[in-house]
Amino acid sequence: MPTNGPLFLGIDGGGTTCRARLADAAGRRLGEGAGGPSNITTDLPRAAASILEAARAALAAAGLDDGAFGRIRAGFGMAGGNAPREAAALAAWSFGFAAQTVASDADVACLGAHGGRDGGILILGTGSQGAALVAGRSVTVGGWGFALSDGGSGAILGRAAARRALTGHEEIEPASAFTRAVMARFEASPPRMLAWALKAIPRDWAELAPPVFEHAAAGDPVASALLADHVDEVAALLDRLVELGAGRIALMGGLAAPTRPHLPARFDAVLVEPDGDALDGALALAGLGSAR
Repeated sequence: MPTNGPLFLGIDGGGTTCRARLADAAGRRLGEGAGGPSNITTDLPRAAASILEAARAALAAAGLDDGAFGRIRAGFGMAGGNAPREAAALAAWSFGFAAQTVASDADVACLGAHGGRDGGILILGTGSQGAALVAGRSVTVGGWGFALSDGGSGAILGRAAARRALTGHEEIEPASAFTRAVMARFEASPPRMLAWALKAIPRDWAELAPPVFEHAAAGDPVASALLADHVDEVAALLDRLVELGAGRIALMGGLAAPTRPHLPARFDAVLVEPDGDALDGALALAGLGSAR
């Protein structure tokens, strides 16, 4: 049962899902919860609502309610947390916690993956970002959002899939089973696709990424070409992390597992399994003491 002492809340906020983990001062996990999308550069109020949703779910799992908010020291590892204005706005948000600290989701993932020791991570999710601790110094690669950056991410791969499906539909380039499958989501109608695209956020584009892997495995030439481009983007990020001094790198995020078998053999010596996850890092950010 939870005590009356301080509580620590770790938040891992991504473009698709926000996760929360509640722990006591001894590091015992009391409860976990989840919420909706939480990229603070895409929609800060929505991200704050997702944090509350996930936090309340974690509290409920621990047998607690909002009355415990004043005991909570929170660490927020957020997609978009490297944007100073949005990070400052979230840090000042009136959640009612005793304290809250904001960093990027890559920073907390790196803390969790290597227990605070030197090492790097590459997040391949709705967005993407690399981060590393090298001789105690923090370095990052990418992570500047869907419009400018995020190579190797689900959103970028999904957008490439949609664009290629449209050129196939219009016979600008050869169509394939893959391009027809993507167009079928929009009833093979470019106007329907346009209406969707005008409202789509990164997590919507990312929903088009998994079929690339599925159709590439079946030998589809268009999906295979898209996958090759995706792997090149991921390899470029990994190469840069290695150049910056990351001797061990953990892949994290929803596209990590499907991407890993396609990466060049030169990364076999540096890719490792993470010691912990981003929530462990977020709890460390909150002040729990050390990532487990």
